[in-house]
Amino acid sequence: MKHKVTVVGAGNVGATAAQRLAEKELCDVVLVDIIEGVPQGKSLDLTQAAPIEKHDAHLTGANSYEASASSDIVIITAGIPRKPGMSRDDLLSTNRGIIKSVTKEVVKYSPSAILIIVSNPLDAMCHVALDESGFPKHRVIGMAGVLDSARFRAFLSMELNVSVENIHALVLGGHGDTMVPLPRFSTVAGVPITELIDAKRIDEIVTRTRNGGAEIVSLLKTGSAYYAPASAAVEMAESILKDKKKILPCAAYLEGEYGISNLFVGVPVKLGSKGIEQIIELKLTAEEQQALKKSAAAVQELVDSMKKMS
Repeated sequence: MKHKVTVVGAGNVGATAAQRLAEKELCDVVLVDIIEGVPQGKSLDLTQAAPIEKHDAHLTGANSYEASASSDIVIITAGIPRKPGMSRDDLLSTNRGIIKSVTKEVVKYSPSAILIIVSNPLDAMCHVALDESGFPKHRVIGMAGVLDSARFRAFLSMELNVSVENIHALVLGGHGDTMVPLPRFSTVAGVPITELIDAKRIDEIVTRTRNGGAEIVSLLKTGSAYYAPASAAVEMAESILKDKKKILPCAAYLEGEYGISNLFVGVPVKLGSKGIEQIIELKLTAEEQQALKKSAAAVQELVDSMKKMS
């Protein structure tokens, strides 16, 4: 049976995710957006590219959710993007309302779907989706760690002039300034980067990783990153659709793991057909654990702010 994935939000991230899903021939794709004509136009454009890209994925654009019925996965990218000078937290109030209404519609038509949340501030939006959907925690997953780790890997590749395929890197924590890149668990063809790059330079690369999104916002002036975020969401979707059981860093709802409870935080998880099939607990140093706790505290602050809005 052919898989079906709905992407909510036909902006840059959503449309690029739809393109990647179709061109990898992972599924049929439904692109939903409230702006009339936009999801239909982008879906038609992507359909006309299909003979050249050589795939037979079926693409549908819609302004309502009926077309999304019985989706295996729903990738939620809807919401306002970051503008220069804005923090992810500034988006909290507006995007909370959007995610609530989107999740309600998605659940009505696809009660068995797995939700991948991309909208910012990401960790907080996962809480909104979990509460609104009533889904079990393994079916609500935040896309952050895959993107942050990809940025870390890209910068390491540039530094060492080696293939990105040789580089594995790990970033834990919330999706923001307090994220926790872990050099100790980052390797080049199995060799720890701590053996190849001096500590001062690693710190500089870690800082650039933390500011990866903001750097792009400052360069674009009128928008935020979308190629890499879309690729990250699609890598997660692929692992689920193909039951690959990849170990990927994702925002997962923790209940005691890493000493953190009742909070979405980025940690390594096993992604398969059921969604999050296992949370991988690493033995962290005291310093790493402290950094993760600080990151979790920043997420908790956002969640508490949302509770006050209710």
